Amino acid sequence: MSAFENATKFFHACESLEGWEGCKQYVAEGAGFGGQCEALADISTLEAYTEWMAGLGKGPLVGCSYVINGSGWDEENRMAVFFGTITGSHNGEGGPVPPTGKETQTDYVYACKMNADDKVEFMTKVWNVSWTLRDLGWAA
Repeated sequence: MSAFENATKFFHACESLEGWEGCKQYVAEGAGFGGQCEALADISTLEAYTEWMAGLGKGPLVGCSYVINGSGWDEENRMAVFFGTITGSHNGEGGPVPPTGKETQTDYVYACKMNADDKVEFMTKVWNVSWTLRDLGWAA
């Protein structure tokens, strides 16, 4: 399986809320995570991020969904990039306030650095968390 195929399978497993169990086969041991937003500031491993995603979709955004708008592979830098949109409503328990019933449809990007074994060794999420929080009624 190619690095891009592995990255694509990782993306789908993560966004399908499979958590670490569904994602770990595509990820290098000790893989890191970065995302320059407040909601993810304390997350530094890809394992923790996949569990955070699973919790979000099984808690406050139960039933959320995603689509891939585009993807690409940079062979020279061994980087897979995915541009997606998540849609979800705060109807489940969890989050900073009781369920608001409000919906978000938010764009984001995953940039996955692949190692020589074709596994994700580091992922950066580019996401406008402020937009999402306002949509859901979690921030002013």
